[in-house]
Amino acid sequence: MSLRRREVVKKLLAKRGGLLVVAGLGSTAWDITAAGDHDLSFPLWGAMGQAAMIGLGLALAQPKRRVLVITGDGEMLMGIGSLATIGVQQPKNLTVVVIDNERYGETGMQATHTAHGVDLAAVARACGFRTSKVVTKNADLRKVVHETTGPNFLQVKVSAEKLPLMLPPKDGILLKERFRRSLLGRSADVLAKKP
Repeated sequence: MSLRRREVVKKLLAKRGGLLVVAGLGSTAWDITAAGDHDLSFPLWGAMGQAAMIGLGLALAQPKRRVLVITGDGEMLMGIGSLATIGVQQPKNLTVVVIDNERYGETGMQATHTAHGVDLAAVARACGFRTSKVVTKNADLRKVVHETTGPNFLQVKVSAEKLPLMLPPKDGILLKERFRRSLLGRSADVLAKKP
């Protein structure tokens, strides 16, 4: 039995506290919005294939904060080289969750490589992720996200379903500024004023 993507994301983000969240292009950005728009969420409207690298940069810049990247299998396949970079950097506070419906949901539900046996968790493991597994049934993923020393990788198999769009704000500047202010507080305004 496959899991339901929005249920998985909602559980991951419940009682999130100060968790910093980066969501990949498309469906995962809509999933985090359906779970509740939040100032510490950074949904990507572009830069397909870059969610894991943005998460890495954030994890390195904020080593005392937990960082969660939620992305899809299509995007992870596009940015698969990021797994090697994360493996080399070894950020202890980073977890990458791939919501794997084995489809390119934004372009017509064509099968991705994971539908043909490509094991992204095995790739992440080979790149040096401390925890890396395929999840096919309900499990407590929150412990990995909030407590387990990273880098961590979870490939969560979900049903290939088309869901109603739950769009985050479309204004990239607004998303960036609210994230910065929520993360940095008053110092964000000071930094913004420096020449």
